[in-house]
Amino acid sequence: MTPSAAAATVPTHEQIALIGAGPSGLAGARNLQKLGVPFQGFEAHSDVGGLWDIDNPRSTVYHSAHLISSKRTTEFAEFPMADTVADYPSHRELRRYFSDFADRFGLRAHFRFGTRVLRVEPVSDAPDTRWRVSVEAPDGTVETDEYKGVVIANGTLSEPKHPQFEGHFDGELLHTSRYKHAELFKDKRVLIVGAGNSGCDIAVDAVHYAQSVDISVRRGYYFVPKYVFGKPADTLGGKRPLPPWLKQKVDATVLQWFTGDPVRFGFPKPDYKMYESHPVVNSLVLHHVGHGDIGVRADIARLAGRTVHFKDGSARDYDLILTATGYALHYPFIDRELLNWQGMAPRLYLNIFSPRFETLGVLGMIEASGIGWQGRYEQAELLARYFRAQAAGSPKAVALRTAVQGPPPDLSGGFKYLQLERMAYYVHKDTYRAAVRQAAAALAD
Repeated sequence: MTPSAAAATVPTHEQIALIGAGPSGLAGARNLQKLGVPFQGFEAHSDVGGLWDIDNPRSTVYHSAHLISSKRTTEFAEFPMADTVADYPSHRELRRYFSDFADRFGLRAHFRFGTRVLRVEPVSDAPDTRWRVSVEAPDGTVETDEYKGVVIANGTLSEPKHPQFEGHFDGELLHTSRYKHAELFKDKRVLIVGAGNSGCDIAVDAVHYAQSVDISVRRGYYFVPKYVFGKPADTLGGKRPLPPWLKQKVDATVLQWFTGDPVRFGFPKPDYKMYESHPVVNSLVLHHVGHGDIGVRADIARLAGRTVHFKDGSARDYDLILTATGYALHYPFIDRELLNWQGMAPRLYLNIFSPRFETLGVLGMIEASGIGWQGRYEQAELLARYFRAQAAGSPKAVALRTAVQGPPPDLSGGFKYLQLERMAYYVHKDTYRAAVRQAAAALAD
């Protein structure tokens, strides 16, 4: 019997509703499948892969997009990428990887594609409540069913954050979510706002097409090269982790050797220590700044026609402003209060478990330097084990729920992360993965 046929024999109120078939959704599907937890997956697009499928209308990748972490630190452990795949794969290779992963484990049969989740709401206020899930089918009809639980895994990089500027700009003003190919910049005077990973990648793209390229920054950054001593930078380092203060000092010194001092290129000096914000894995932007291909500008003060006035008193004319200002967490189908949303993000135990509901979990709401998809796979393994233990009435599930209600563990690894929206769900990779693995081990048979 196929998975879809098997699912049809299980009433929905005995299934978990899994939302999304990107990396986190596939990790969720694989682990629920492995443990025999009945579930139904929903994906708005026509196939798996999430944002890594550039044909997905919600995809925010562009034609030159590659991983900023190497394949060996990013891949699923049970499904390594082929040796023929590049160290830093392109979105095309990653789309193929997720398609092959789904094929290998027969995951597509668990999903309804072209089916958008419209609404998720609890049937009651009870901690073990069922969930009423409404979806729009491919033919436009709306269907509503009750499910035993819900796993939200629809990603974190699809809802653009649009900055507000004083004044009005008469040229083009776009967010990087609209960017696909550098032809956009042909013969234009371009200003990119924000020097995060996407902003720097796109600035390097623009150099080859634009009349001029500037990048506007409000704070300093640490720039990490992709290769150190000829090997992917994130594969180096000792097996014994260093104390935070020592790692910050050692790695910052090593960066000086390989990339120099970004302040010399016109970037502000960082007002924080290394790893207190996500580093920029791109040294090409410094190469082009050093060659005069990219100019570094201050934060924007106001717009006036085609002129941008900067906070340092300078001004310059542009034809196109591209805002590389990141993405907001976006779970439009569920009320924020149900996710224990506090401040800039939901407050969930291990970034997964709702303190209020025993039957609600989130996958992929996590960011960390080097966490990879395996880190998200381990989240899914923990959640699947919990659902299985819960269904069996195991005291192990009760013990986890007790931990969920208690004080949250410190997942910072001793680093003082910047209080920014994009850092609101940031964790220290090793600390976080150790906590998740420990919780999963406690639920093992």
